[in-house]
Amino acid sequence: MSVYGYIRVSTKDQNEDRQLLSLSEFNIPKNCLFIDKCSGKDFKRPSYKRMIRKLQFGDLVLIKSIDRLGRNYEEIIEQWRIITKEKGADIKVLDMPLLDTTYGKDLLGTFIADLVLQIMSFTAQLERDNIRQRQREGIEAAKLRGVQFGRPPIQIPEEFYPLKVQYKMGDISLRKAAKVLNISHSTFSKWVSQDNHL
Repeated sequence: MSVYGYIRVSTKDQNEDRQLLSLSEFNIPKNCLFIDKCSGKDFKRPSYKRMIRKLQFGDLVLIKSIDRLGRNYEEIIEQWRIITKEKGADIKVLDMPLLDTTYGKDLLGTFIADLVLQIMSFTAQLERDNIRQRQREGIEAAKLRGVQFGRPPIQIPEEFYPLKVQYKMGDISLRKAAKVLNISHSTFSKWVSQDNHL
C-alpha cells in the first residue's frame, strides 16, 4: 500500500505551506506528494492526474480539505467516486475526520462517509453560490447608489467639436482627427455618433 498526499492552491502566488504542514506528520515520500497551482477558471491539474494514474487498489490519498478534490459539488463527488470506487483506494480528509474511508470498512462505515461527503460538498457549493449572489447584490446596490465600476469615461474636450466639423465636411480623416486628440479612432467615431450638435 502506498500513501499519497495531494495539495492544491488556487494561484501561483498562494502558499502551500499550511497544507504541507498538515500532511507532514504522515511522512509521505517526496515522490508521493503531488502539488497543483491552478485557478478555478481553467482547473488544469497535471499533478492530480499523475497521482490518479499511479493509484492502486488499497492505496491511501490524504488531503487537507474536501474542496481540494474539485471546484464544485459535482466534481468533488465524481473525483471521490473515481478514487474510492474505480481505483479502490481510500481517502482521508484531514480537517473532516468523518470523511475517512479507512475507518469502518463495513457497509455502514462506507455509507456514513459517502453521506457526509454529499452533505459537505453540497454545503461548500451552496456557500460559494451564496458568496457570488452577495457579490452580485452588492454590485447592484452600489450601482443604485451611483458607484461607477470600470474606467471612468473620457471627457470630450473642446478641441473635438471643430475637428468633428472638419471630419463631417470631409476635410480630415477619422484617424487623423483621432490622432490630433490622442485618442483611438473608435473613440472618436463613438463621440461623433453620440454628439448630435451637427
